[in-house]
Amino acid sequence: MTALVHTEQYAMFELSLTGTNEGNPYADVNLEADFIHVSSGRKITVGGFYRGNGAYAVRFMPTDAGDWSYITRSNDAELNDVTGRLIADLAGKDDHGRVLRAADVLKGKARESYGSELAYRFCYEDGTPYQPYGTTCYAWTNQAPEVQDRTIETLKTAPFNKIRMCVFPKFYDFNNADPELFAYEGSMEEGFDHSRFKETFFENLDHRIAQLTELSIEADIILLHPYDKPKWGFSKMTKAEDEFYLAYMARRYGAYRNVWWSLANEYDLLPNKSLEDWRDYARVIMANDAFGHLRSIHNCIPIYDYNEPWCTHCSIQRVDVTRTTECITDWKRAYGKPVVCDEPGYEGNIYWGWGNLTGTELMRRFWEGAMRGGYVTHGETYIDQGEQVWWAHGGELHGEAPERIAFMRGIFADAPLDAAPLDANDPQDEVWPVAATLPEGVALNARLEKGVQYWDVPVLRSGRDYQLVYFGWYRPAYREFPLPDDGKYEVEVIDTWNMTIDRLPGTYEHTVKVNLGRQYMAVRIRKVA
Repeated sequence: MTALVHTEQYAMFELSLTGTNEGNPYADVNLEADFIHVSSGRKITVGGFYRGNGAYAVRFMPTDAGDWSYITRSNDAELNDVTGRLIADLAGKDDHGRVLRAADVLKGKARESYGSELAYRFCYEDGTPYQPYGTTCYAWTNQAPEVQDRTIETLKTAPFNKIRMCVFPKFYDFNNADPELFAYEGSMEEGFDHSRFKETFFENLDHRIAQLTELSIEADIILLHPYDKPKWGFSKMTKAEDEFYLAYMARRYGAYRNVWWSLANEYDLLPNKSLEDWRDYARVIMANDAFGHLRSIHNCIPIYDYNEPWCTHCSIQRVDVTRTTECITDWKRAYGKPVVCDEPGYEGNIYWGWGNLTGTELMRRFWEGAMRGGYVTHGETYIDQGEQVWWAHGGELHGEAPERIAFMRGIFADAPLDAAPLDANDPQDEVWPVAATLPEGVALNARLEKGVQYWDVPVLRSGRDYQLVYFGWYRPAYREFPLPDDGKYEVEVIDTWNMTIDRLPGTYEHTVKVNLGRQYMAVRIRKVA
C-alpha cells in the first residue's frame, strides 16, 4: 500500500510505477487501474501508459471529492496489484472540471434555465456556464521553446478560453521548418518507429497542456491532419498505427480536465481514410479516455455528418464566401448539437482568401455566429509582422480582433442563459409587438415578427425580459423598437467595434427610437419593471 496522498477534485493525479524495459513495453505491456470512490462505490477504470526507461504512469482525474482507493492490473508482475488511496479535496473556486454539453450535465431547474437552447450549450462539469471563445494556433508546440514561452505569455492576457492545436507538425505555407522533436523515436533520414513514442516530445506537450490548464484554456487537440512532409509520414500511417497512437493519446491526456478531442483538421483531405475509419478512430478514443471528453472532427469542404452519436458537437469550417457563421442556424437545425464554427476565416493579410479578413469582418462573423446561438473561433494570419504567424506558430498577436472579442465576451456572458435566436422557423417563440399593422384575422407569431420587424437582423431574446439586436454591415440612422405593453425597459446602444456601451436616459414603454448611424452596432433592451 502506497502512502495516502491528497489531490484536488478535477485535478490530475499521476501514479508513477517502475516495470520492465524489455522488448517494446509500449506494445507488450498492458496496464490499467481501477479507482473506486469509497463512499459511493463508483468505479473508474483508467488505462496506463509507458514513459520509457522502465517508467510507467496511470493518470486519474477524481470527478468527485472524497476518499478514493485504487488497484492496478498488468501482465508485468512489477506493475500488478499496486494498491493505494488518495483524498480528493473539494475543487478550488477556479476549477470547474471538464467542459461538457449542458444537456449531459444539468438536471432540474439548472437544466430548465437554458430553455430551448439547452441542446446547443456547453457548461463545466460543476454546472458553471461555459462559452468557447477559441483561437487557432496549429503547430505552436512544435516551435522552438522560446516561441512556445512567448505564446503562453500572449495567452495570459488574451481573451481566449480554447485553443485549437495539433500534435504532429504542420507543413504548409509559412510553416515548413522541421521541428526539433518528433512524437516517435527515429529520424527523417532513417524513418520513424510508429510503435515507440519519444518521451521528451510528450513531456513538452504535457507541460504545455498543463500551462493551458492553469490559464483555464481548453486544449482542443487535433489528432490527425493532412499537412505532412514525405519525410515525416504521419498522415500516411497505417490504420493500426493510427489506432495505436490514438489509444496512447487518450490514455496519456484523458486525465487533463481541459482536453477536447478533434479527430482531424480537414478530414476530407486525408483520402486514404474512410468514413468507417473515422468511426473506428472515435471508438478507440472513447474506449481509452476514461473521462469522456468532448469529441468532434473538422472539415475542409464536405461537412461531416455530426448526427453520428460519437460526435458531441460540431466543429465546422465555413464553406461559402458570403455566408459563413450565418449558417449556424442551419447547422443547429440539422444536427441538434452545439455548433462551433472553428474556421470562419482569419484576420490577416496572407494571399489566401481565408486569411486576409479585416478585423471588422472577422468580428462581424463572431457576432453573427453568437447571435444565432453558436460559437466562433479566432485566427490570425499576418505575414508581415515577424517570423511567427499566430495561426501556425504562436508568438504574439498583432490584429484588432482580440480586444474586441474580450469586449464581446462580456456582452454575451451577461445574457440570460435561455436567450435564444428569434427564429422564423419556430412560430412558438415568445413574440414582441411589431410596428406594422397585420391583416385582420392574422395572429402575430415568431415567424411573422421575424419577417415583418426583424427580417434584416439577428435577434437574441429571453421571453419579455431581454432582447439583443445586431446590425452588422447595416447602418440605419435610427431604429424604432416596439416594446411589450406590460413593462418598462432600459435601452443601451452598443458599438461593437469601438467597444462602447451608451445607455439611453430613463426607461421606456410601448416603443423606443434609437439613434445609430454607424456599422457594427447593437441594441440591448432589458426589462426593469
